[in-house]
Amino acid sequence: MNIMDPKSLFNKMHLFYGDQNWWPGEGFEIAIGAILTQNTSWKNVEKALKNLSKASLLNPHAILQSKNDFLKEQIKPSGYFNQKSIYLKNLSKLWIENPNPSRKELLAVKGIGAETADSILLYLLNTPEFIIDTYTIRISERIGLGSFQSKSKWKEYFEKKIEKKISIFNEFHALLVIHAKTYCRKTNPLCSSCFLREDCQFGKKNLDSI
Repeated sequence: MNIMDPKSLFNKMHLFYGDQNWWPGEGFEIAIGAILTQNTSWKNVEKALKNLSKASLLNPHAILQSKNDFLKEQIKPSGYFNQKSIYLKNLSKLWIENPNPSRKELLAVKGIGAETADSILLYLLNTPEFIIDTYTIRISERIGLGSFQSKSKWKEYFEKKIEKKISIFNEFHALLVIHAKTYCRKTNPLCSSCFLREDCQFGKKNLDSI
């Protein structure tokens, strides 16, 4: 079986799912969402963002000036609200000082890891940084693209294999997320009905064992 390459994977998923047009939100709201989505679903994040919007807390100045307990209450639906309230204030402080931070500056902020930083850079600051999350790694390993010990190695791999273009990085990440949720689930993956089954080592093995 031929091993699929990242470009072919992108093309097949894009043909099947079409444009995803991520990320939801505008301006600093995107950065807020990138923090709130840590360890929770986007459905929960939307509830928290709605609360923040009603409270006029979708900008760094308002967040930094807000009382801690009030901020925690607004973002409670997203979970881990004690930590995330601190992370939001940390990010807001950086943003006021520099509204166009580098990846290094973002990673220096407590509460912002590589995935969150790259989401902010790609979707808000229009910087071509490929986002590596658990969905990307799961699909990549199952397809047979490789097996790396760190997210940084996966990031390096994808950025070498595909055109370093914001629109492509944007769509690729969104497509990987929707595919992981629709077919390539962590448990009970739908290999038999997946449109990538003939290109996927994991899927092929599952089908052969039936």
